[in-house]
Amino acid sequence: MNEEKNKNNIEVKDDIKEEKNNKKKSKKTSKKNNELEKLREENKKLKQELEELNDKYVRLMAEFDNFRRRTLNEKADIIKNAGEKILLELLPIVDDFERAIKANENIDDAEHLREGFRLIYDKFVKLLKKQGVSEIEAMDKEFDPELHDALTKIPVDDPEKKDKIVDVVEKGYYLNDKILRHSKVVVGDYKDDEK
Repeated sequence: MNEEKNKNNIEVKDDIKEEKNNKKKSKKTSKKNNELEKLREENKKLKQELEELNDKYVRLMAEFDNFRRRTLNEKADIIKNAGEKILLELLPIVDDFERAIKANENIDDAEHLREGFRLIYDKFVKLLKKQGVSEIEAMDKEFDPELHDALTKIPVDDPEKKDKIVDVVEKGYYLNDKILRHSKVVVGDYKDDEK
């Protein structure tokens, strides 16, 4: 009987051990299940955030594309109509020329004709100045290749006119501080005959 008791005790001990092991396993499994559930929830949240971010990204790209198209259209309109203001201001000068031509059809006095053209010219120069266009001073100035295009050199008698501009074939102009057109000039070339 002692043997049977021992056997029963061992079985009970084994059962207790097994039960303890099962409890430990159950706790581990429960912990793992909890962790797994947390990871699933976190994964779900991350997927949702990813979808939201992708949606925002797609919307932002569409917005940017619309902005780019709108900007290109506005820029094209600006370029297309850029000269409108200046052309509108040129029309009165064209009107003046037409009136001058009509008024001078049967005129014999050239002085009146010159005076009319001088008035129109002055009006035109005033308009150019208003738009930021100014003349490059060239006559009797030192030749400057940044401002002037030399068409030719001609001999001069005065040594002070050497490398100076003696004639302006076509005036040059600035637009604000930028060169709009270079002056086309003739430069003096003094040669000393005593050499």
